[in-house]
Amino acid sequence: MTDELSTGEFAPLLARIADALERLAPPGPGRVDLDGADAFVWHAEGGRLEPVYKVNRVELDLLRGIDRQIDILLDNTRRFARGLPANNALLWGARGTGKSSLVKAVHAQINADAPGSLVLVEIHREDIPSLPRLLQAMKRSDRRCVLFCDDLSFDGQDAAYKSLKAVLEGGIEGRPANVVFYATSNRRHLMPRDMIENERSTAINPAEAVEEKVSLSDRFGLWLGFHNCDQETYFAIVEAYAGRFGLDLDRDTLRAEANEWSVTRGARSGRVAWQYIQDLAGRLGKGLD
Repeated sequence: MTDELSTGEFAPLLARIADALERLAPPGPGRVDLDGADAFVWHAEGGRLEPVYKVNRVELDLLRGIDRQIDILLDNTRRFARGLPANNALLWGARGTGKSSLVKAVHAQINADAPGSLVLVEIHREDIPSLPRLLQAMKRSDRRCVLFCDDLSFDGQDAAYKSLKAVLEGGIEGRPANVVFYATSNRRHLMPRDMIENERSTAINPAEAVEEKVSLSDRFGLWLGFHNCDQETYFAIVEAYAGRFGLDLDRDTLRAEANEWSVTRGARSGRVAWQYIQDLAGRLGKGLD
């Protein structure tokens, strides 16, 4: 009788504990809705995809000086959208040279040729640890998806790269057939050189330590390098923008101003060209829609 009373007294408390534990447990991978838009941003907290109805991008024919990179990535993405085998891609190189612009422009071109055939899902660098959970949900969709991480890199004791390695190639399940992963980075091996050198100098087995760090980039079948553009390419970018947006300025003046702008910034790149164009459009009282 005493035991029965004790159990009865503790039953409500045990029920509350069970409810609290259930609330704390991470949600299982449900079916994500990828039908409402052609682009989304993944928010790991809450496990939701936010639709993006207007992507901030540059038209493919406005990209200059990266013709080979355009051809390779466009061909790889087009095959993937058609249901054929395709590679993960790492776009690495100098800042402002068109890496992320190319990914977004290729996505737009594919969907212009075959509307709705491809979804672009952006995952932020800090949400990489949630990548397995996102992929588990995405594989339940019928749509083909480019999973995109901009400015991907790892520092110090950051261990998130290990989960990314397993997802890209090394895990038991591997990458879902309807997903391909594209990343941009300023670093070819996704890690700073001094970090790699530090591994060599402090590890018991330097070769194995470095191999562990740099092998992540080997998971990408495509490596596309981007380098600082020369002056003529920089001028070509500026002139393409000016023509596209109807910014009427004679060629010599346009080039002189663009050159001065690049000197003050200490660099020539597509990003610097676009910043000059924004300044020029503002001075001329014209929009850039």
